[in-house]
Amino acid sequence: MNRKQQKVIEYLLEENQILKQQFESTGKKLRLDNHQRRNLAKRGKAMGWAQLQKYATLVRPETILGWHRKLIALKYTGKRVVKTDRQERMEVIRELCVKFAEENMGWGYGRIQGALSNLGYKVSMTTVGNILRAKGIIPSPERGKQSNWKTFVRSHMDVMSVADFFTVEVWTLRGLVRYHVFFVMNLAKRQVEIVHIGCQLNGAVMSQLARNMTDSYDGCLKAARFFVCDHDPLYTKEFRQILTNAGVEVIQTRVGCPQQNGYAESFVSAIKRECIDHMIFFSEKSLRKAVGQYIEHFHQERNHQGLDNLIPFPNSPQVQSQSGLIVKSERRAVRKRVRLGGLLNYYHHEEKEVGEAA
Repeated sequence: MNRKQQKVIEYLLEENQILKQQFESTGKKLRLDNHQRRNLAKRGKAMGWAQLQKYATLVRPETILGWHRKLIALKYTGKRVVKTDRQERMEVIRELCVKFAEENMGWGYGRIQGALSNLGYKVSMTTVGNILRAKGIIPSPERGKQSNWKTFVRSHMDVMSVADFFTVEVWTLRGLVRYHVFFVMNLAKRQVEIVHIGCQLNGAVMSQLARNMTDSYDGCLKAARFFVCDHDPLYTKEFRQILTNAGVEVIQTRVGCPQQNGYAESFVSAIKRECIDHMIFFSEKSLRKAVGQYIEHFHQERNHQGLDNLIPFPNSPQVQSQSGLIVKSERRAVRKRVRLGGLLNYYHHEEKEVGEAA
């Protein structure tokens, strides 16, 4: 090492010492990101312990070699890629850009840039455009024209009701009779109303049911704007016309696409799986009782994953706890509410007596 190189080293050491004193005088700590630590560890290991003790000023030699040991350990684990803070930040920005574009069909690059700015991420519109194009997401004018069914349903849940039929075999004095159960569900509240249970279901009956459903006083569609159903022949032209005259737009799903009426299909699957398939009915009365009991259970006792695992209309306040631990002094007996002979169960704490401390 010649004299010029030694002078350069001495100058850099003095410069680093001044920077360190500046940090200490202001009370600030030197903060290095993963990329900077990796570079220091790589060069520090190459210098060796003796040289580090002589030239390291900003960070102690022990710290630099400790960083190097961690990097070597990561090399032989599943975490082979060491991401820098900038790379991790860009991953978050990419996820948010795609999320905003998919959930807001009318948002252009500028609007997404503004939403990111609200969250503290400063990026250019060019960056937003590059991210969306890489994910195969088209610009907002064309994307807005391709609004999917899922987005439409979510944005109109408050004024949308869905309907469907399911059949149940009932033993009667005349033998095995097929009964139809017709229900309507309010999507926002997950409130189900059984409109009709009977073995006779034709155009005249459906027309009367349509008038009952659109009644301005107690009709289940009095606050609905959209009525979603499939192409079952029972939804006759007269039935649809009565709903349309009452201000309810009838939307029939595409043939062979039951997922478009997924909420109704999910309810049919649930009531059959949890109730109907486990019972044998010997009269219409027993069927009505079972369906009525399940609807009460569905509204008041059953947790719904689509509602953040809450109960739509609970009889008692739901207890939310971040841990499964209960303080000994707060423990109360757990009671079971039984429906249909134990087919439907609901577990809850014993009610506190009047005057008992809360």
